[in-house]
Amino acid sequence: MFESPPFWMYAVGFLLLLGPLVTLHELGHYLVGRWFGVGAEAFSVGFGKEIAGFTDKRGTRWKLSALPLGGYVQFKGDMNPASVPDPDAPNEPDGFQNAALWKRALIVAAGPVTNLVVAVAILAGLFAIYGERVAVNPEASVTVGVFAEESVAREAGMQVGDRIVAINDVEVESFQDIVRQVALYPNSDLTVDAVRDGRDLSFSMTTASVVEEDRFGNESTLGRIGIGPEALEYRQEAVSVMRLIPLALTSCWDMLEMMVTGIKQIIVGDRSIKELGGPIKIAKYSGERLSMGATEFVYFSALISLNLAFINFLPIPALDGGHLAFYAAEAIRRKPVGPQATEWAYRTGIAIVLVFMVVVTVNDVISLPFIGG
Repeated sequence: MFESPPFWMYAVGFLLLLGPLVTLHELGHYLVGRWFGVGAEAFSVGFGKEIAGFTDKRGTRWKLSALPLGGYVQFKGDMNPASVPDPDAPNEPDGFQNAALWKRALIVAAGPVTNLVVAVAILAGLFAIYGERVAVNPEASVTVGVFAEESVAREAGMQVGDRIVAINDVEVESFQDIVRQVALYPNSDLTVDAVRDGRDLSFSMTTASVVEEDRFGNESTLGRIGIGPEALEYRQEAVSVMRLIPLALTSCWDMLEMMVTGIKQIIVGDRSIKELGGPIKIAKYSGERLSMGATEFVYFSALISLNLAFINFLPIPALDGGHLAFYAAEAIRRKPVGPQATEWAYRTGIAIVLVFMVVVTVNDVISLPFIGG
């Protein structure tokens, strides 16, 4: 385990992380397309100039390209890798645009769905190997045992011995639940329901905002109410085969809630846009997780795979979600969206993606320690 990963580990971690995830994403598109009889002109891992490749017997060019920031499948009848229809393309029976609407929708959805399946499979595998972390005494873990020196909970009237049962009407069963309901909401109003000597009480408070730093110097802004549990001890409990997938799906749902909450907070100004990260930050985190061992790196891979699924499902033209939005409009209108509207929508979508990439890349560079982060 490295205290400060060497530079090569960032590069290796980035390639080991994005390479397989992007390839699996594009394979999802490709295999479902093949299933429906749609031909593919190119399958690329990376963008830009081709480094190496070959053409298979079906005429698909499989290639590795210079910029390892994504990938694409270009189906027959597409003008470019963004699947914009080519008006000048020959009308071939195996062309993407000739496929039925529902088939096109499934081909497009297959990429992010594959990333979701990968995330669930990784988490299910980790639960199978290591089991589930559960509190030995759940009731003691939600009972206030100590207050921090500065505690908004104490200021709101809570006392040692109060047993927390819900936060903002969401039931809590362990200290992990409390952390999950509080940490994501710095400087936010919340209501804590508790039981004291058999009486139901409710406390209103505003979470403190605390900046915490991990061993690698990465800062996180977290919400805190300044309490500690009466007792907190965990054990690893074996997970039955029947519970592996449901437990992995629950974990994915919790991660998605965190992503959505974080984005909403950035949009409304509760969090700084500087918290958004791009390729450089992903490379940094992947190298750090790799230095912590295989388990941490694999878990981080599940998180990034889920991120890829979430981002690609956003209804932004040029992303998979944008295509699905057009297909939904086509299903409602019973005819495709006009070519001019489609062209302007894709131009706008590409512009949004490019602006986003510029913003997150600037954030990444500024956050580097030798720049001023």
